[in-house]
Amino acid sequence: MKFSSLLRGTFRTGISLKGLGGLTEVIGGVLLWFISPAELSRTVIGALRDEHLRHPHDVLASHFVHMASEIGKADPMFASLYLLSHGVVKVFLVAFLWFNKLWAYPLTIAVFGAFMVYQVYRYTHTHSFALMVLTIFDAAVVWLTWAEYRSQTAIRTARRAGAEAAD
Repeated sequence: MKFSSLLRGTFRTGISLKGLGGLTEVIGGVLLWFISPAELSRTVIGALRDEHLRHPHDVLASHFVHMASEIGKADPMFASLYLLSHGVVKVFLVAFLWFNKLWAYPLTIAVFGAFMVYQVYRYTHTHSFALMVLTIFDAAVVWLTWAEYRSQTAIRTARRAGAEAAD
């Protein structure tokens, strides 16, 4: 397998995971319109408690438990809008990356970079290990997006050069 196809597959996997995370945030944001943050927090923590106890170092479960406890303290409108905006932005960007829209690559890098800055800021207050793992994952996705963007621009430039040479 060529390195470029491995890189592209890793990129596709990374953005797919970001898209699934975005969908989860959208679902959570919609639920917060109908369920109080404290009730939603208790439900999520209750659902994940056994998993978290069996696997205390499970980063994903830890992240969801942390998010649920933070959301439980939040103003319902703010929490809902926060989750909806983050989720919709992620799903939007991932969809356009899957459709290989060149403008989406730099926009994704900028948006995920801004998310990372905010996550590092939040880390200074929470010291959440899961938040740092998420930030490292985001950094990897940003790097993969940059590498894929360079690859796509090179492919398009070569195609244009080939088309001009054929004329």
